[in-house]
Amino acid sequence: MSSTDNEVMYDVILVGYGPVSEILAVMLARLGHSVAVFERWTERFPLPRAVCIDHEIYRVLSAIGLRDELPAVSHPAPPYRWFNAEWKELLSIDWSAESISGGTDVNFVHQPTMEAMFDKAARRYKEIDINLGWDVVEVRQTDAYAELVAREVDTEKVRTVRGRYLIGADGANSLVRAAIGSSQEDRGFEADWLVIDLLPNEGVTLDIPPAAQYCNPARPTTIVPAGIRDGRYYRRWEFMRMPGESREDLENETMAWRLLEPWVKPDQAVIVRHKVYTFRSLIADTWRKNRLIIAGDAAHVMPPFMGQGMCAGLRDDWNLAWKLNLILTGQADGSLLDTYQIERRPHASDIIDLSMYLGKVICIPDPEAAARRDKAFFEKTVQPPPPFPSLTGGLLDRNANGEINAPAGLLSPHGTVRHKGLVGRFDDLVGLGFVLILRNAAHGTSVTPADRACLAGMNGKIVHLGDQEDGNGEEVIVDLDKKFTPFMDGHGIVAMLVRPDFYIYGGATAPSEISGLIERLAIDLGKYGFKRAGESNNKAEEGSEARL
Repeated sequence: MSSTDNEVMYDVILVGYGPVSEILAVMLARLGHSVAVFERWTERFPLPRAVCIDHEIYRVLSAIGLRDELPAVSHPAPPYRWFNAEWKELLSIDWSAESISGGTDVNFVHQPTMEAMFDKAARRYKEIDINLGWDVVEVRQTDAYAELVAREVDTEKVRTVRGRYLIGADGANSLVRAAIGSSQEDRGFEADWLVIDLLPNEGVTLDIPPAAQYCNPARPTTIVPAGIRDGRYYRRWEFMRMPGESREDLENETMAWRLLEPWVKPDQAVIVRHKVYTFRSLIADTWRKNRLIIAGDAAHVMPPFMGQGMCAGLRDDWNLAWKLNLILTGQADGSLLDTYQIERRPHASDIIDLSMYLGKVICIPDPEAAARRDKAFFEKTVQPPPPFPSLTGGLLDRNANGEINAPAGLLSPHGTVRHKGLVGRFDDLVGLGFVLILRNAAHGTSVTPADRACLAGMNGKIVHLGDQEDGNGEEVIVDLDKKFTPFMDGHGIVAMLVRPDFYIYGGATAPSEISGLIERLAIDLGKYGFKRAGESNNKAEEGSEARL
């Protein structure tokens, strides 16, 4: 039996229902867009994979309404320390440090508990149609819509469903990626690791490093938190498969306890999961073909040593959500999605490089090579790790030569502020969207009525920093955490124009440059058919269909 749901045209269809799909559905639904989700499995995968989120993703999740729920499923990270076989420190990454987004740089999470929170959030929206137990067997597209064919696992019933766009968040073996015709670049990292998650017994305190890589060539080992559930803290060990060992040998529970023996005994904890995973480094060449798009593991797979796999997928979501919103509301045409891969692929590629750098530090089974590595770290002759990436392409302010004007592409600061008599986080009080932040009230005189009308047409806002709320309280923010003032002074700017995804479009080094900055954003958006508020009509989306 088959049917075509052609009486319904969803705004977006999502294939897969992992965390990337759950959160993208919430992002779109909260903006009023209809979303259909199709997932083969009827029950959520019960075991952890990802164990942490960084400050940027914590800010994003908070901004879409999950701020109050996050503390129950996450906890601040300790410093992340790397040791050689003699437990001498090689490298330290201070994940406990205060971040530009406010709070610690990294938070550890228990993924199944977090996903349950995501699912609960998704089910609050009538705009989201969740179809579990439906196996997507084909995806295709026309100039006017994307379409999938799904078969119900239990009944063999077949449905055909249409949407304006279809996004594959369907994992490393993505059907949607195959439909796009995208190949994958193999960046050359591959290693098998036994992953063990365990729950210490009540009252047991383990004498272990809080978060560490034990770079012992006899057995490279990872020891990190694995999140919190019902007030109890999980722990994770990862052990590299050594030459001559089989995957089957490692997946034996007796072997798992033998490997854990230096740190934990069977009477101290319960093993929740032990399984061998292959860590790889892959990135898709093509992330979008007209109305078909990929995100998350469908677009990129990376070693876990920076804890960025899920974070990268949620960044894909955040980049797509605000652009799809402009397209679906008729304010821009489909070509705006051309900037998705331009912005996200280099960023994900750089994180893969950073993860591979760290992976190559620990994944050394040869004692002589490990000794050379140790010597280079101790003598400080080792090549330093790549910096954490910013945006390097896409919708960013540029000079006449096409070069990006600093600080365009950087993540904007965030913190606690006072605004309109209230104290809270900047995003909560000022709101989301384009925001022009001025260094002080005096610079507001450089923003002309035409500038204000231009920003209002983008649904943008203007605020300025001040020591206290004054007569212009509609626009002043008091920087209680001292995040914004040092950032702007450090970059020598009097204004910064922030995009809806919290990345800086551009900055002005003098008041006289502010009008030009606003105008350049309007021009750049205009390249993608952007229509300012009041000018919007359905022709933008119709035009995008014609151009596809």
